[in-house]
Amino acid sequence: MQTGRVIDHIVEWLKQYCEQAGTGGYVIGVSGGIDSAVTSTLCAKTGKSAIVVNMPILQVPQQVTLARNHIRWLAKHFANVTPENIDLTGVFRVFIQALPEDARSDLALANSRARLRMTALYAMATHHKMLVAGTGNKVEDFGVGFFTKYGDGGVDVSPIADLLKTEVYEIARHLGINQEIMDSPPTDGLWADSRTDENQIGATYPELEWAMSVDGPDLDENGLSERQQEVLKIYRRFNRANRHKMEPIPICRIPDNLR
Repeated sequence: MQTGRVIDHIVEWLKQYCEQAGTGGYVIGVSGGIDSAVTSTLCAKTGKSAIVVNMPILQVPQQVTLARNHIRWLAKHFANVTPENIDLTGVFRVFIQALPEDARSDLALANSRARLRMTALYAMATHHKMLVAGTGNKVEDFGVGFFTKYGDGGVDVSPIADLLKTEVYEIARHLGINQEIMDSPPTDGLWADSRTDENQIGATYPELEWAMSVDGPDLDENGLSERQQEVLKIYRRFNRANRHKMEPIPICRIPDNLR
């Protein structure tokens, strides 16, 4: 990959989209992870206003520290960056109490965290007449569907959604992203513990990238190793289960003879 030219391409794409939309810049949620670090830096490089928002919800302290350190780094290097901290813990606790007890499963509450953050980002974007930039990469958005529908999947633009996770790391190195973020295992930050993406999925991103590249009707699985077969099953299971996130919302079309 021609990393420098890819960076320039994304930055120019973001700049042009912002100008064509007639908006003032971008709002980006910063989690302390590699994807949001890269996305926020690319948005900052456009020269347009960039509001970078840390939104802790009962967060593991290390994730909060990583996010804050990255935001400080951005503000130091880019005059167009405005840091914001919106602690949604109190809102989340009230929300939990408002739900019926039988609707308080761990998964439901984890996804609710992502949706509260989306609401906060759009409140900021609407007030400042800006766009929300998404942080999903290609494997998450189009491979395994590892994102929350109408949560971190609710965005206006997706600058890095055509980049594999390994390519995101390559761009991060070129941009000079903090090493502590580079070294931190990927996590969605939606749980009270420090579980990683690999813990939840059962495969690493390079393994998922491999599965995404080879999966298809012409694949001969006879020559695959036991681990490759296992990874392929994991990939297909997530891809099938999360297909509803990756396709347009189904519309019930009314036949002409019923109108």
